[in-house]
Amino acid sequence: MAFTSADLDSIDAAIASGQLTVSHNGRTVTYRSVNELLKARQTVVSEMAAAESGQRGGPFRYTFTTARGD
Repeated sequence: MAFTSADLDSIDAAIASGQLTVSHNGRTVTYRSVNELLKARQTVVSEMAAAESGQRGGPFRYTFTTARGD
């Protein structure tokens, strides 16, 4: 799911007001605690940063060998 700055604004507004319910685009989510709300905010920030930088998924590992076997 692609998050937008409006999603982040909704979470920030809930954190600032002390509410645990966030509504945006017809969706409503009620978090159990402020800590859970802060974790959701971090998830949104991380995914938005990954989308901006063009990253997808996790890191890849490549192993190269030469004809000599090195």
